[in-house]
Amino acid sequence: MAAPSVAMDTNHQSNIKLSKTEKKFLRKQIKARNTLLRHEGIEAVSYATQSLVVANGGLGNSVSRKQLLPVLEKCGLVEALLMPPNKPYSFVRYTTTEESRKAYVTLNGKEIVDDLGQKIILYLNFVEKAQWKEMGLQPLPPGLMVVEEIISSEDEKMLLESFIWTEDTDNQNFQKSLKHRRVKHFGYEFHYENNNVDKDKPLPGGLPDICDSILEKWLKKGYIKHKPDQLTVNQYEPGHGIPPHIDTHSAFEDEIVSLSLGSEIVMDFKHPDGVTVQVMLLRRSLLVMTGESRYLWTHGITPRKFDTVQASEHYKSGIITSDIGDLTLSKRGIRTSFTFRKVRHTPCNCSYSSVCDSQRKETPPSFPESDKEASQLEQAYVHRVYEEIAGHFSSTRHTPWPQIVEFLKALPSGSIVADIGCGNGKYLGINKELYMIGCDRSQSLVDICREKHLQAFVCDALAIPVRSGSCDACISVAVIHHFSTAERRVAALQELVRLLRPGGKALIYVWAMEQEYNNQKSKYLKENKISQGKKEISDTSVQRQLVEQMPNANSQDSAASVPSIQEGGCNSRKVTNSELPIHTNRTTFHSQDVLVPWHLKGNLGKDKPVEPFGPIRSHDPGSVFHRYYHVFCDGELEAACQTLSNVSILQSYYDQGNWCVILQKI
Repeated sequence: MAAPSVAMDTNHQSNIKLSKTEKKFLRKQIKARNTLLRHEGIEAVSYATQSLVVANGGLGNSVSRKQLLPVLEKCGLVEALLMPPNKPYSFVRYTTTEESRKAYVTLNGKEIVDDLGQKIILYLNFVEKAQWKEMGLQPLPPGLMVVEEIISSEDEKMLLESFIWTEDTDNQNFQKSLKHRRVKHFGYEFHYENNNVDKDKPLPGGLPDICDSILEKWLKKGYIKHKPDQLTVNQYEPGHGIPPHIDTHSAFEDEIVSLSLGSEIVMDFKHPDGVTVQVMLLRRSLLVMTGESRYLWTHGITPRKFDTVQASEHYKSGIITSDIGDLTLSKRGIRTSFTFRKVRHTPCNCSYSSVCDSQRKETPPSFPESDKEASQLEQAYVHRVYEEIAGHFSSTRHTPWPQIVEFLKALPSGSIVADIGCGNGKYLGINKELYMIGCDRSQSLVDICREKHLQAFVCDALAIPVRSGSCDACISVAVIHHFSTAERRVAALQELVRLLRPGGKALIYVWAMEQEYNNQKSKYLKENKISQGKKEISDTSVQRQLVEQMPNANSQDSAASVPSIQEGGCNSRKVTNSELPIHTNRTTFHSQDVLVPWHLKGNLGKDKPVEPFGPIRSHDPGSVFHRYYHVFCDGELEAACQTLSNVSILQSYYDQGNWCVILQKI
């Protein structure tokens, strides 16, 4: 129920004697206001306006436009309801301030039921203006086509009924259920361990006869140019999806088509530079991927039970626009996809050699077997890479992480602090009461620090030219995971401890294999979009869209991927005496030791020759560099610290895709 005696302009609240229930409500309303300001930059005002921010009433916590709008309309004429995608709040604008004030008093503390059937409480605050982003209409990725109503509802029913999902182990076309879906293969079996097919071992029977007439129609109408010889049938339950991926170039020809049956779905397409396009695939629609959309863009389905879609009834398949005045939720059903491909028997010669396994000339390095090999690996796939990407890397590193800031601000005034692996120096000036000095292996990054008039020098983290016991504290953020053997990682930790005086503390951050932890996704795992101009909305511009400024694809210290590992264990492949896998950005980790691509923006000029152990790189369609990472499992960093002498672990925690330890020298 609402709390009308509390829900009024804050400048009058001091004159009111509040009950215990009203005080509790007021605390929650203030907390919602502070949360919006701290995490979203949305500032509430203490006087009545025509616009309100509605906390808990957003698409991100399963409240659809269809549910929220009638509740708001009971208080007056709603001029605009703006619902940003994936956010647990929305904005409403009434035609008059009186109507807005009525909603503030009536709906504050009101309980509603979301689309999942759960009860939530709304908290409203007045706003004068908010940030929004002018996205423009994003075109479909080049080479992508969506054809609606490609088959009739009768054909859909016939196709769905022709596949019985029983465990017939005698049938070679049967594939055991994967983690999140059931799957069958025809023509050739798809091997998920290497994302390829065995071209010398076709499955008996070829494609199902029921598909022949449908494929002939598509050929005749020009939707496809070649008759497929491989079919994968997937059945997805609501809430399940598939990680972003590119179908292996050497496995299949250019054309890949997918028929959606049973339920609509939103598929995410992502370009290497971070641009994301969300495409609606209606029931009985055909998705055709060729050219750039097939070879360069990843495609995947985010695991969730609701998709954010256009609210307009006339809207059909295609791109989900950025018009947050016309977004709502669509509940997923059971979806079956028929993905047709033609197996490739010759090497791929596409125009996207940087991501083409057929054209990759350089052999990825092997896991190091000696300290010398480890040093060479790090020189080529860490040190040289950061020299090349320093400017672009620095441009994506501006916002300090809150818990690191908290550590630095809690240190006593006058403390001497070393930032080992300081990068562009974003932590060196956080606390003006400290004497901070930074060091980094990259001369280019140290030069950037000096341009900012920060104290920094070049050195190796395994041999820091600073006197033992001279520091009150050290920080090491996103450094230790670049050392390629356990012994070198422990040596780097020991060097940190050497710098500390007795009682001194060190804060250490490393990239975690678990990017989804305690049922919470890390910030990097969440969708990123490119800002294309930022303006303000006020009472005079209600048609504008209110969205927050999102970071670009390389905006965190954790660099570039979205592992999704079950809590309690890494379940990773041991990489010993084998080539290091090249990780696909924003996908699940399958190994702790990986090469992570960095897509460099800007023109590098002439290509440089690749030396032994040199970074794998390419200049089409942009330069791609690969950085070595050892991603840490739960408890691994803490165990490494426990091998050190004269050290006590004060705290071990998880922070936005990183494992973190605070230790103290005894």
